[in-house]
Amino acid sequence: MAMKILVTGAAGKVGQAFIAGVRQSRPGTPIVALCHNRLLPKADDLTLVRGSLADAATAQAALAQGVTHVVHLATCKETPDEVMDVTVKGLFRLLEAFRTSPTAQRFLLIGGDAAVGHFFHRHPGPVTEETPHKAYPGCYALSKVLEEVMVQQYGIQYGLDWCCLRAPWIMEKDDFRASLSFGPDLFGGPDWRAMVGDVVADKAMAKGAIPLLLDPEGNPVKRNFVHVQDLVAAILIALDHPAARQRLYNIAMDEPVDYGALAAYLHRTRGLGHVPVQGPYHSTWLSNTRAKAELGWRPQYNLEKLVESAWSHIRAADDPRRIWYPG
Repeated sequence: MAMKILVTGAAGKVGQAFIAGVRQSRPGTPIVALCHNRLLPKADDLTLVRGSLADAATAQAALAQGVTHVVHLATCKETPDEVMDVTVKGLFRLLEAFRTSPTAQRFLLIGGDAAVGHFFHRHPGPVTEETPHKAYPGCYALSKVLEEVMVQQYGIQYGLDWCCLRAPWIMEKDDFRASLSFGPDLFGGPDWRAMVGDVVADKAMAKGAIPLLLDPEGNPVKRNFVHVQDLVAAILIALDHPAARQRLYNIAMDEPVDYGALAAYLHRTRGLGHVPVQGPYHSTWLSNTRAKAELGWRPQYNLEKLVESAWSHIRAADDPRRIWYPG
């Protein structure tokens, strides 16, 4: 049977990059794009479905089109009023529709390292696929745990062919540079200005300095990232790789970003200074060994490439940074 892919959250960062990747590597593959806040341009290979997974009819409509593979990206973050209806009930509705579909082949969930607490919790060693779930406070991390458990249980209950790719913070364009800002253009967290105060933050901005995040003991924090192109490459492999049946994979850079090494690299290459910022966060190392061994996947981005791609990117006037959900 020819592949037909349903992509939820299709207009998001990963969704758009994945669709571009499918068009390049598997030209002509039909795609059903489920969108909520944004719509994608019309195309011959694209069927658009508009709606939210909070609506039970949306999942049925999206899957009632001969879909063979699902790439599930749609989610909520720190939005307590929506997260259970969209993320948890929405996934349940998709899985119910998928398991009863005569064309269903593989359900691919893009999870997150929030399911194991990423840098909020101490870990005694590398975080592997066998590390117990450990959500940090808030509804988003809880939803990431529930997603992983749900797809795994559908495999046990019904023999459903699932795969979960667990990603850390996903970078593209100038995201990484903006994540180090002391100003209003900060992308994501931590909120460096809130941690150091306005006076220190203003001085850092004036000098172009970056934060050097330290753990409670004063050591540079190591935090996990993945570039969107590396994640897309992993999704394209996992879509129909035999080894990926009912398997969970960490998809991350070979090494986490060491904020100390980052500060040294930016000082050496661009003369930038840094501001030590001590916080409650802990170093983690999301091991990608299983994905490399079983799927043959290799990340192309390391610290240097992540920095160079972010600092060289010039954001177009018609491409403003917009946060579609808080958290």
